[in-house]
Amino acid sequence: MLALHDAVRAGKIPNAEIAVVVSDKADAAGLALASERGIETRAVERKGRKREEHEEEIVGILRDRRVDLICLAGYMRLLSPCFIAAFPRRILNIHPSLLPSFPGLDAQRQALAHGVKFSGCTVHFVDETLDGGPIIAQRVVPVLAGDTVETLSARILEQEHQLYAEAVALVLGNPSTDYADRNLSTA
Repeated sequence: MLALHDAVRAGKIPNAEIAVVVSDKADAAGLALASERGIETRAVERKGRKREEHEEEIVGILRDRRVDLICLAGYMRLLSPCFIAAFPRRILNIHPSLLPSFPGLDAQRQALAHGVKFSGCTVHFVDETLDGGPIIAQRVVPVLAGDTVETLSARILEQEHQLYAEAVALVLGNPSTDYADRNLSTA
C-alpha cells in the first residue's frame, strides 16, 4: 500500500490518488501508516458478521468514494462473487509467486520445497478463484543456493513494490478502460 502511495506521489501512476485504505482489522498496521500520510482509512470488522453484510459495507464505502480500481495488499480472504461483480475487472491483487504456480499461503515455502530455480511475483485481476484471474504482469526472482523463506521473501517483496505500481499504471493507462479520474483503494 505504501509503495502504491509513493508511486502515485512520484507521478509513476499519473492522474491518480488513493481515495481510501480499508482493512478488516482495526489494528492493522497499514491503517496507521496510511493515516500518518493523510490518507483516509476505514476499518470494517468482520468478526461476528455475515460475509454479505461485511462486504456490502466495504462496497458502500468504495462506491461513496467513487473508487475506480481496488488494489488488494495483504487482504487474506477470498472475495465473494457479489463483491467481484460490483467491481468487474477493477480489482487487482499481488501474489508472491509466478502464478499459476504456488497459489495461496506460504508461496515462498512452497517454491523452496519444490526446488524451483526461479520464483517471483504476479499482479492479476481478481476473480472468484484463489489467486486466479487474468495475469497483468509478472517479475522473475532467482532462487539462490542457501535461500531461506525469509531471504527469498525479502527479494520478492522488493520486486512486488515496483511491479504493483507498474501494473496499476498499465491498467489505468489502457485506453480500453474507462478510468477517467483515477481513485484507488487499497485493502
